Amino acid sequence: MKSKKQIRLAHVFLSLGIVIFLQCAQQTVPPTAKKIPKQLTIHGDTRTDNYFWLRERDNPEVINYLKAENKYLEQVMKPHKKLMQHIYDEMVGRIKQDDDTVPYLENGYYYYRHYEEGKEFPIYMRKKGSLEAADEVILDVNQLAKGHDYFYVNSVNVSDDNRFVSFGVDTVSRRQYTIHFKNLETGEMLTDSIPNTLGSSCWANDNKTVFYAVKDSTLRPFKIMRHVLGTNVADDAEIFIETDNTFDAFVFKSKSRKYIFIASYSTLSTEYRFIDADRPLDAFKTIQTRQKDLEYSVSHYNEKFYILTNDQANNFRLMETDVRHTQKRYWKEVIPHRADVLLEDVEIFKDELVLQERKDGLTQLRIINQTTGNDRYVDFGEQVYVANPVNNYEFDTEWLRYSYSSLTTPNSVYDYNMTTGEKKLLKEEEVLGGFDRNNYQAERLFATVNDSVKIPISLVYRKGLVKDGTNPLLLYGYGSYGYSIDPDFSSSRLSLHDRGFVYAIAHIRGGQVMGRQWYEDGKLLNKKNTFTDFIDCAEYLIDQKYTNPNKLFAAGGSAGGLLIGAVVNMRPDLFKAVIAAVPWVDVVTTMLDESIPLTTGEYDEWGNPNKKEYYDYMLSYSPYDNVKAQAYPAMLVTTGLHDSQVQYWEPAKWVAKLRAMKTDNHLLLLHTQMEAGHSGKAGRFERYKETALEYTFLLDQAGIKK
Repeated sequence: MKSKKQIRLAHVFLSLGIVIFLQCAQQTVPPTAKKIPKQLTIHGDTRTDNYFWLRERDNPEVINYLKAENKYLEQVMKPHKKLMQHIYDEMVGRIKQDDDTVPYLENGYYYYRHYEEGKEFPIYMRKKGSLEAADEVILDVNQLAKGHDYFYVNSVNVSDDNRFVSFGVDTVSRRQYTIHFKNLETGEMLTDSIPNTLGSSCWANDNKTVFYAVKDSTLRPFKIMRHVLGTNVADDAEIFIETDNTFDAFVFKSKSRKYIFIASYSTLSTEYRFIDADRPLDAFKTIQTRQKDLEYSVSHYNEKFYILTNDQANNFRLMETDVRHTQKRYWKEVIPHRADVLLEDVEIFKDELVLQERKDGLTQLRIINQTTGNDRYVDFGEQVYVANPVNNYEFDTEWLRYSYSSLTTPNSVYDYNMTTGEKKLLKEEEVLGGFDRNNYQAERLFATVNDSVKIPISLVYRKGLVKDGTNPLLLYGYGSYGYSIDPDFSSSRLSLHDRGFVYAIAHIRGGQVMGRQWYEDGKLLNKKNTFTDFIDCAEYLIDQKYTNPNKLFAAGGSAGGLLIGAVVNMRPDLFKAVIAAVPWVDVVTTMLDESIPLTTGEYDEWGNPNKKEYYDYMLSYSPYDNVKAQAYPAMLVTTGLHDSQVQYWEPAKWVAKLRAMKTDNHLLLLHTQMEAGHSGKAGRFERYKETALEYTFLLDQAGIKK
């Protein structure tokens, strides 16, 4: 017979056990979103959305649910908190904190950004006439950001007389910028304040008139306004209104400072207007009236407009025309179309044209002497890289400035003499912590997919890797909007490489890495090629013994999150775990709602589901609509409450539906940044906290504890 003491102890231990059980249960049981069925009917088809109510941003229950998901993530990741902090410290520790960008010359001043140790934001600086001149502070963003949970500055733009600076400020992370002005001679902030803009502004040559773009309720920049410093913003003049809701509008100044342009653009069509920058009150004249599927962009030099266009040129060609005769019938060919080369951009100098080209998936810089026609290509010395012209504001110079990076070479800035071929390395990003590029190896492979197309794969890993199928590998993809994911350097990724991870980029269709047709073959009714390309690349890497399905991870963000969502529905067995960052996953419902940002302007990218053909096709791959009762890999999903590009409720709804339907017990986490939007935190170091979370999630799933 038990004594009273034994019985009391038994009760104590039982109570303690119950408490421990309840604590464990609280830590391990994820929140459940309630179901409120919403019927959505079109084309005779009805979908039931049980989580439509999560769109109610002002509903306290919605906020509480998001916070509960954050709390669950915090509890699940608590055992890994020390590793997460260590990874964050590693990444930040590689950054030279007291640093300057390379100064560039513009209109008599050398401009650069200065970063101070421990501070999150840049200080915009300049020197007059010489690099030996005294430093002048244009903007100290650290001072401006005080008292704000989120703060981001864009489009710092100095007037032609160098007296005033305009800049855009976003304090919500909704990409709705308020334009402010500062007198650089006195240091005072002007009272002029223009809300709800793109943030950028364009100075007329009188140094008091500025043009800017205003956003509508869907955050579409649709109206160009004119403001005069010192006047009431409410009295600003409407200059242009873009009435077609599939088009956006913006305004900018030519490199020559001679003309101001208004650009209207949709996915597949553009239209430009211009005035003389000396005459800001003039009416804008159209260069070439918009036509379906006609894209063009405009640069100016001397008495010519240079026109980069897809007119009878799928991979684009370069034309020129007299500024007095701008319609397409007057355009004359300068650089013809080439089937194997995508002409991406042109930089104009007094004596040379610099073409930014893409061939066989890689960027090229081609320099053409405008007098002799002789050309040369810049030699970069690596097989996997990316190079782009940057900060070339002066016409009369022999020097081309470009940025360069590769999977093993930190971001670098070069000056290249277009006459002699001399190359000067001005700065290579300093990576602290003992980084040595010779410890890493980059490769370029081609995976043959189901329709015999060869998909490029760029990958990098620490040397000494044994290709025996046992390596953890992170496969990244995007594949939309013709945007090419280039193989550039990331110091933060070293935290994965040094723990054995291979990093690979699948250059899938929907991007433009292999030319314009690569894009055409991955959008609209060809969109599924994007997803099957990614799957085929994953299988190829397994076949080549880089990894195996239990060590294979995938990641993508925004439209790349759509990719991840579609792929895990199609082949959930192929991946150990995935990361979907700010993922666009509720494709059909979003594209049927014209009140949501980006919807109407993207019909040419995804299709208009008001038409049954596109509705049926989009419904067949939409990640949210195709969640099913099956086992999924472990998943980390991230979003921002103020996301302007992909509304927070898409990933929130997706996670809620996955929780209700998936048949596995693999980890499913949702992280909502309550004070951020599509691009996450704005600070120089704060952004790495999200990366540290992602990497810790991957390492945990890979069984790597240190």
